[in-house]
Amino acid sequence: MRPTRRVARGRRGGNAHPGGYGVAAGPPVSSLAKVRNGGFCMRRRRVLILGAAGRDFHNFNVLFRDREEFEVVGFTAAQIPDIAGRTYPPVLAGRLYPEGIPIVAEQELEHLVAAEKVDEAWFSYSDLAHVDVMHLASRSIAAGAHFVLAAAQKTMLTSVKPVVAITAVRTGVGKSQTTRFVSKILKGMGKKVVAVRHPMPYGDLSQQICQRFATYGDLDKHKCTIEEREEYEPHIDNGFVVYAGVDYERILRAAEEEADVILWDGGNNDTSFYTPALQITLVDPHRPGHEATYHPGEVNVLLADLIVVNKVNTADPAKVAEVEATCRRLNPRATVLRCNSEIRVSDPAAIRGRRVLVVEDGPTLTHGGMSYGAGWYAAHDNGAAEIVDPSPYAVGSLAATYAKYPNARGILPAMGYGAEQIRDLEATIRATPADVVVEGTPIELARVLKSDKPIVNVSYELVEREPGTIERALRAAIG
Repeated sequence: MRPTRRVARGRRGGNAHPGGYGVAAGPPVSSLAKVRNGGFCMRRRRVLILGAAGRDFHNFNVLFRDREEFEVVGFTAAQIPDIAGRTYPPVLAGRLYPEGIPIVAEQELEHLVAAEKVDEAWFSYSDLAHVDVMHLASRSIAAGAHFVLAAAQKTMLTSVKPVVAITAVRTGVGKSQTTRFVSKILKGMGKKVVAVRHPMPYGDLSQQICQRFATYGDLDKHKCTIEEREEYEPHIDNGFVVYAGVDYERILRAAEEEADVILWDGGNNDTSFYTPALQITLVDPHRPGHEATYHPGEVNVLLADLIVVNKVNTADPAKVAEVEATCRRLNPRATVLRCNSEIRVSDPAAIRGRRVLVVEDGPTLTHGGMSYGAGWYAAHDNGAAEIVDPSPYAVGSLAATYAKYPNARGILPAMGYGAEQIRDLEATIRATPADVVVEGTPIELARVLKSDKPIVNVSYELVEREPGTIERALRAAIG
């Protein structure tokens, strides 16, 4: 393993801009920026941020908020349903945007660049193939805007507490189980751990600035979606507090007040929002090659101190070797560790000989590109008579999901970004001719929806093939 990063002790990383949000450095100040020089004023650079309700808001907060040389004319929205048409509210946008900033569909990119005379289009979301990122670049450039990618380190905030960052090369590799594994080790080391989850702001943004979850009551109070519960519930079940929201400097300062160690729980394959003392990156042998062909997943491989090749127990050994070789070539300084993702089933007898409807984590099947997950393996390995394809019975928004992501056919993605999708999920479960539901999501679906079929819960836990490797890395990084 290469030498671990020394934990910074400053409140902010690098140069703080007028809003007080510290980053290593902001975007380059153009000669066209609005600057006062001998009494004359030139126009502000007009910026469009391409996003998906997460990284885009963070990039705005740390790179653009309260900076007079830039004017952010809008955000675009992709991947997450029902984000377009909203507004990034003034309470988050800052003094330069008293009416907030509009969020529009990414399909309007060319129109926006022309109508708003956009100078720069900043790509600010995750889990896209390199070729798809460049398609967006081509569209932006052809429309007349520079296409810009932010440096990972220049969007990281610095904590006064050590940060351990869990990242990945794709959605659905096993970040959550790794975060749970790491948090238990840290607890055993006598550290008070607070998790900070990558943003999932699918409701009223002005009410989601800084959220703290310690109980199931907190999940209800904040009206969490299925997608949010999938990430927060496992932390609560293990006795850990988790923060999330929109303003990640405010979140960090709140978490620091009660933590010895901050555990960054990444989303998709995005880079960390905080400067880590130790970065752990997960790669997936079920998707060989993706560690070098998805953005910003490859960045995470290059930044990693410890690379975890997960799901080795269910993957083709040749693909495991292929992924491992690629990672060693890209980042020869990192330690590479093979791990199993062990599947545990609440009631195996309820599956045997039955017609089974498998429900899996939604994002893993959609923009994650997978066609199966832990639920499918549980049904197959425990003798299901049939895994019933729910796509012919899909209702409403789920029918649209299958049309957009045909790879998900055969499995029911647990899409639950809002009340309508939860109703569609319930209706699809009722309509599918199965005897039992096998759910491979990180939560218990029965807590959030009603099913006319019994539900068998599937969980999955990280198991090191070389026990003690992760703990040694943690002790070396944070003591």
